[in-house]
Amino acid sequence: MPKALLIIDYTNDFVADNGALTVGKPAQQLDSYLADLAEHFYNNGDYVIFPIDAHHLHDPFHPESKLFPPHNIVETPGRTLYGKVGEWFQDHQDSERVYQFAKNRYSSFQNTNLDNYLRERRITNLWISGVCTDICVLHTAIGAYNLDYQLTIPKRGVATFTPHGDEWAFDHFKGSLGATIVE
Repeated sequence: MPKALLIIDYTNDFVADNGALTVGKPAQQLDSYLADLAEHFYNNGDYVIFPIDAHHLHDPFHPESKLFPPHNIVETPGRTLYGKVGEWFQDHQDSERVYQFAKNRYSSFQNTNLDNYLRERRITNLWISGVCTDICVLHTAIGAYNLDYQLTIPKRGVATFTPHGDEWAFDHFKGSLGATIVE
């Protein structure tokens, strides 16, 4: 059975030094690892999926508008995939095993066709990576768990704003979602 690697929100706004809602250096340190992991999955015949926040400037109806500064605004450079991961995507985006889609909530499953996409391909094993560990990665993992997917979280493949956020999320991945944590 194939498996899928999700690389969540690895965009300029979340990763670059000048990003609108940047995790900064901790996220930048993931770049080579995530690009290598994507290449490994791809060469293994597996899928590489890029769920990416898509927001509209001054959207008074979106709940994140009250919580965070504007970020990942549609059709802006901030929403472009960052660094080597972005280069990897550009080189492979035409493959049927590489899929990028817009999401409008923390979970990559909420209001998207991700579950259908995975089930059509008989994918039951997900590796979840990207940013932010305790927000979009966590909510995606919860959504996946509730849909009976097997979860793996690569510790070197996620980052967030604070060490406490990472620590808490990993406790939750392991203790409440039964995820396999890989170093």
